[in-house]
Amino acid sequence: QVQPVESGGGLVQPGGSLKLSCVASGRTLSPYGVGWFRQHPGQKERWFVAGITWTDQKTYYTDSVKGRFTISRDNAENMVYLQMTNLNPDDTAVYYCAADTEGTGFLKTESLTWGQGTQVTVSS
Repeated sequence: QVQPVESGGGLVQPGGSLKLSCVASGRTLSPYGVGWFRQHPGQKERWFVAGITWTDQKTYYTDSVKGRFTISRDNAENMVYLQMTNLNPDDTAVYYCAADTEGTGFLKTESLTWGQGTQVTVSS
């Protein structure tokens, strides 16, 4: 069973950048699509941020991060990344990496395999 593990979170000032990483323990992230989600403070929901497929590395973004965040993957290194730039306080959240191990897509969140999350805090 693949188990995503996130890293790279931290405290950053508004306008700053962070790069999150997701690696799989157990099995490789290939051939699964991988998505990044976030859970804002005090909220229960995890919201889709970005996703990338395995076969053609097609990418998807929620509107609020387009032009600021970039998702990428290195299948040889078994890694998926989320480069975040021009961060603002609304980006403060726990960020989760999730693998589409059932092949049902990023919208069916109950079928995804989740990591434990990494905290991103944007504050001056």
